[in-house]
Amino acid sequence: MTVSIFYNIPSPSSSSLSSFSCSSSRFLSIASSSIPFSNPKKPIQLSLSHTSASLSDMDVISSPGLYPLHRCKTLHLVRHAQGVHNVEGEKDHAAYLSESLFDAHLTPLGWQQVDHLRKHIHETGLSKKIELVIVSPLLRTMQTAVGVFGSEGYKDGIDVPPLMVENAGESNRPAISSLNCPPFVAVELCREHLGVHPCDRRKSISEYRLVFPAIDFSLIASDEDNLWEANSREKNEEVAVRGIKFLNWLWTRKEREIAIVTHSGFLYHTLSVFGNDCHPSVKSEICTHFANCELRSVVIVDRSMMGSDPATTNYPGKIPSGLDLPSDVADEKLSNDGEGK
Repeated sequence: MTVSIFYNIPSPSSSSLSSFSCSSSRFLSIASSSIPFSNPKKPIQLSLSHTSASLSDMDVISSPGLYPLHRCKTLHLVRHAQGVHNVEGEKDHAAYLSESLFDAHLTPLGWQQVDHLRKHIHETGLSKKIELVIVSPLLRTMQTAVGVFGSEGYKDGIDVPPLMVENAGESNRPAISSLNCPPFVAVELCREHLGVHPCDRRKSISEYRLVFPAIDFSLIASDEDNLWEANSREKNEEVAVRGIKFLNWLWTRKEREIAIVTHSGFLYHTLSVFGNDCHPSVKSEICTHFANCELRSVVIVDRSMMGSDPATTNYPGKIPSGLDLPSDVADEKLSNDGEGK
């Protein structure tokens, strides 16, 4: 059973967050695949009776949400698998300042996590639904993205470039094919906190293109990492602002079902903008830190008409044309005609 809960993005009190005109015109929904019931074998009985209650008496938070399907996108959010910086940083937080962790790669355990998530998306059929993979342009996120959502091992002679070459980033892994895969696009907006920590500084795009030939880096303006500063760490609020900008940008894409492979801090601070007007358990479901290689699926809704994609499943009806006046409309019309006499 799948339950979707929709809620508004609150208008943030911060001037920087409120500068985004659509910050109050989004919904986010979380899909849950296992809802516990006291007796799952016994069907729930629904009764219909006359009531004096009005719509104004209803609890908005507990009411279901409804929105046109073509105004929605499904996002499959993934935090990268374990990187060497996660291991060293948990032992000693000061290690995050070490240049030896520059653009950290995955650990052997991280690659095992990738394999398990890859198995999950194939077993659930999710791999066949995803139309686009967006990835933060750092080594650990790109390794995770291609390992989870890429094709089988690459073979010479295939007339498509590999997603990843053999042993990229000390992976000790064979090359990964891009055959029969969705497109992979690198986007700077979904990077981790910028600045200070060398593990969050990227290599040049020209270097990445050599090891990830089938990833599209065309949306990245600068070959060198001009966003990372050695002495200035991006504030949490600034990450949230960047996250909302990223979500707004998604509406320029035609794809409806998108995987996003990114970072803990980016996910946490972006998603913390949501859920303030819903049940606390739903808020906590959204606004908890992701584990390494965790996947959560959410739905975003466009209320501000930023998207322009037409509905593909709607059908206009009345073909062939015929009389179809609904009884309630007829009653209202008769009532109005009587009042006009």
